[in-house]
Amino acid sequence: MKIRVGHLYPDYLNIYADRGNIAVLARRAAWRGLELEVTPVGIGEALQPGEHDLLYVGGGQDREQALIAPDLAAKGAALTDAVEAGAAVLAVCGGYQLLGRFYRDRGGVELPGAGILPLHTLAGGRRMIGDVLLECELATGQPRTLAGFENHAGRTYLEPGAEPLGRVVAGFGNDGESGYEGCRRARVVGTYLHGPLLPRNPWFADWVLAQAAAHRSGGEPPVFEPLPDELEARAAAISAARAHSRGGRFA
Repeated sequence: MKIRVGHLYPDYLNIYADRGNIAVLARRAAWRGLELEVTPVGIGEALQPGEHDLLYVGGGQDREQALIAPDLAAKGAALTDAVEAGAAVLAVCGGYQLLGRFYRDRGGVELPGAGILPLHTLAGGRRMIGDVLLECELATGQPRTLAGFENHAGRTYLEPGAEPLGRVVAGFGNDGESGYEGCRRARVVGTYLHGPLLPRNPWFADWVLAQAAAHRSGGEPPVFEPLPDELEARAAAISAARAHSRGGRFA
């Protein structure tokens, strides 16, 4: 099986090693006999119906976000169609913010969002930085933890009907107050967790891969056999311990 990934704006949105998430997906796919075909999608390039099984958007600074925001908003209808047809989406930090309705900076300038997730983001006066640990339940009755690193000044507010990715155990999360982090809709996940996210959370990498494989096959997400993830488990444990001991801090 060939899983087709559209990597949106890789030349603009790639801070905190977010490109490493793609590398993890490619390697874990190969270990299972799957092929990951990654295609960059840049400014002015259209998304064709059914072309991608997974769409990935990384993080960027405010300048880069301002450059790509109008183009991403223009792709909103095509992204919505892809999601409704069962494609998976993973968006990190700046990409997460721009999947919502809008991002408003401290000067009141409003960047349009793609409108895929029911949320909006307002710039805050202090950055929220540090290790973060979540408890989430992507499969009913199977709570898991996600460990990562956050560094954002934006306060993201989930709107009525929105489902968070998880509950904050340590760190700030979406806004430093609600106790929630990220947002989930169908096979779409947005999160502030950098690090990159997937190397230290192999179970979540496999969940994303399974959602993309389900779109490719037109069936249910496959149940992958476990891989020997001892190093990944150690990385997750270290990250979780850091989050417990120091969590996030204002800067």
